[in-house]
Amino acid sequence: MDWKLELIAVPVSDLDRAKDFYVKIGFNADHDHTVSEEVRFIQLTPPGSACSIVLDTNFTEMPPGSVKGLQCVVKDAAAARESLLAAGVEPSELDEQAWGTFVYFSDPDGNGWALQQLPEWSPSYQE
Repeated sequence: MDWKLELIAVPVSDLDRAKDFYVKIGFNADHDHTVSEEVRFIQLTPPGSACSIVLDTNFTEMPPGSVKGLQCVVKDAAAARESLLAAGVEPSELDEQAWGTFVYFSDPDGNGWALQQLPEWSPSYQE
């Protein structure tokens, strides 16, 4: 039986600000539905990903900004960094490790993301 991770809650303080941020950096806005006065469901997907995020103000008990270590794999970390800069995001410098090249950034609430360019020796490396 497959277990497919398809949705991760990302706690934020302002749904509109968070949605604008994620769309600005290239996430697809899949759904934005007001279910009730207390529930607005906003689902966004990183480009090329099978897993989406849901912006969370009341689905979980996590405070805004408490998610750290979300990671996406990119083909070119330097190009991804330039894309973030062009969108007005302040990413880290490139962090070259034996297991890949990384760039880090946070959303407006402080939820932390890493983008990893896999090393050429990795079985998942794509040219």
